[in-house]
Amino acid sequence: MSNANNFPKLHNATWPGVVGKGVPGAEPFLSLVEMLDLTKGAEVDGVKFDGFDLFLAPPHFDCDKMDAEVEQIVKYCSDYGFDVGSFVANVWAGSAMGDESARATFLAEVDRACQVGQKLRKAGVRPYGCVRIDSSCSVDAWSKDPDANSKTIVDTFKKACDVAEKYGETLAMEGEVCWGGMHSWKRCLQVLESVDRPGVLGLQADMSHTNLFLLGANAPEDRLLPEDFQWGQTEVYDEAYKIMTDALRPWLVDFHVAQNDGTVFGSGAHDKTGRHCLPKDPNGKLDIPKYAKFWLTENGVPTKKLNCVCWDGCMFPNAAMKDPQTWNDVLGAMVEVRAACGWTA
Repeated sequence: MSNANNFPKLHNATWPGVVGKGVPGAEPFLSLVEMLDLTKGAEVDGVKFDGFDLFLAPPHFDCDKMDAEVEQIVKYCSDYGFDVGSFVANVWAGSAMGDESARATFLAEVDRACQVGQKLRKAGVRPYGCVRIDSSCSVDAWSKDPDANSKTIVDTFKKACDVAEKYGETLAMEGEVCWGGMHSWKRCLQVLESVDRPGVLGLQADMSHTNLFLLGANAPEDRLLPEDFQWGQTEVYDEAYKIMTDALRPWLVDFHVAQNDGTVFGSGAHDKTGRHCLPKDPNGKLDIPKYAKFWLTENGVPTKKLNCVCWDGCMFPNAAMKDPQTWNDVLGAMVEVRAACGWTA
């Protein structure tokens, strides 16, 4: 395993300690400190995580106490030797497809996330990163009037771009099968092209979620793999993967390394979406460094579009989350991705 490359920087997501947890019937939250401790403890061949990506909602961050919370994040960065990168804005407080009030709340959360980003940049602990958003609406709700609802989402995202631009931020639209209007690779592309703000709105691609785009989960009309596809048909899979990544790579601004077993999963209040597997899960369908190269290189050359990449392990059980070996395996997979796709700066 080569450690020669030092870019992109390797980050761990903290939101797997929150997403799908802390509600009736689900496991309890893991605190931000727990997630940072686990991240700090991982090491593979002398390589450690460079930083973390942050969930801008309680219990990890309370925007109503922004200045105090920012001060605490700056201290964590100093204590742990980390940078902070991309954020998840708490857009689920509203909706990009909702009524006037819900859309106003959505935009207010984008504004607050951008404020946090600006403060952390000024503090010197955030040298890169995006603000992540989604439509905050279900596929079922969107499907009641696809054209009108997509138009509303696009209009909201255009307004969100105006907000982000004021702060010098980039928005990363999450491609995930559970979010209405961006639940397939074609629908993601439609939104990006309709908003048409390259440099301000781009795509956040997660290897687990985008694997389901190929299978047409929640959008069978946009399926790229044949209905009789069998895992192990590598040439067929690679051809479909190339179609998807060639279409979406020009918009890529944020990337999550992940594993997926080809099924959907959800827990707590989180809609069913791509199942994030442990990197060495025997049911995992992805050769992680191979398929990361489809996103992060062109003609075998690193695109150098992203200064950091993140591991997203949403909805791992807490027993796995608290096992230090989990994070060594995760970091090992990310080092392999950087060896295959990275560069030295």
